[in-house]
Amino acid sequence: MPSGFWENVMTPTHVLVVDDDADIRAFVRHALEREGMVVSVADSKQAMEVVLADDVIDILLLDVRLPDADGFDLLRDLRQTTSLPVIMLTGMDTPTDRVLGLEFGADDYLGKPVDPKELAARVRNVLRRSRVSRT
Repeated sequence: MPSGFWENVMTPTHVLVVDDDADIRAFVRHALEREGMVVSVADSKQAMEVVLADDVIDILLLDVRLPDADGFDLLRDLRQTTSLPVIMLTGMDTPTDRVLGLEFGADDYLGKPVDPKELAARVRNVLRRSRVSRT
């Protein structure tokens, strides 16, 4: 067995949801917790940075519109320092927005509203691909 195999099997996925809308944070948290994931939430860039400093996060769900940052800029900054998988989850869902998010380094891009089962499937898919690429 590869080193860390059982840790990955036994440890639930830890998702960080960064969105300024409390209803969206609650919806996503509920949807992903029903799928067995651990979910932390942040309503701003500043709150996100606190969670990232304090917890081991497996994947980040990031909105574009935050009160203290632009999600695209934040994504670009993150890509300079981390390979943490990121799914953009946002109401900004034009083709241009999707292209920008993917070009800036998002692993996936979803528009709101999102189906909870599709969201969970995309989280699992991005994590599966990111784990394969690290081996």
